[in-house]
Amino acid sequence: MFASKAFALFAAVIASVSAAPAGTPTTGNDLVSRTGWTGVTHSVVVGRGGLHFDPENVVAEIGDTIEWHFTAANHSVAQSDFAHPCKPLADGTSFFAGFLFPTKEGQNPNVYQITVIDNNPIWYYCPQTKGNHCQMGMVGVVNQNFDSQNTLSNQKVIAAGTGVSTVGTIQGGKNGGFTRANPNPNSGF
Repeated sequence: MFASKAFALFAAVIASVSAAPAGTPTTGNDLVSRTGWTGVTHSVVVGRGGLHFDPENVVAEIGDTIEWHFTAANHSVAQSDFAHPCKPLADGTSFFAGFLFPTKEGQNPNVYQITVIDNNPIWYYCPQTKGNHCQMGMVGVVNQNFDSQNTLSNQKVIAAGTGVSTVGTIQGGKNGGFTRANPNPNSGF
């Protein structure tokens, strides 16, 4: 008896839902244009424990944000390409954070961010020439192609053999880099 009453109630709910009027599409609410944008923020700590980025290799989706947190010293971040790890992109479109993040301890109150706009690898380095940070292995990548010989370890070998780093000249670049207040200054980096 209970089962038949439960079934009758379930059937009545289904009938009322199917009898509801269909919704009207909203103008400008194109779901297809929003797919693929995850909006995840990937934090990279600059200089924690030495001359490297942590993590050095980030896998991100289109629409994700890469956010560099700067620890003690005066580091920066500048975009390069695989073959020239210690120089900004030759076409002048590379991002460069500038040397705006010096701090004696803890982390700087500002971060540098870019938005991932495609699936191509984004190679970057620290252009600090005092101590040759890039040549000492301070390079990183977003979306390394793991089926290629262009690996982070191979780029470090190339970087070690280069001359003095070239400092970037463009702030922003095609990935839309910008400096902003650290959204999580007590994060323990």
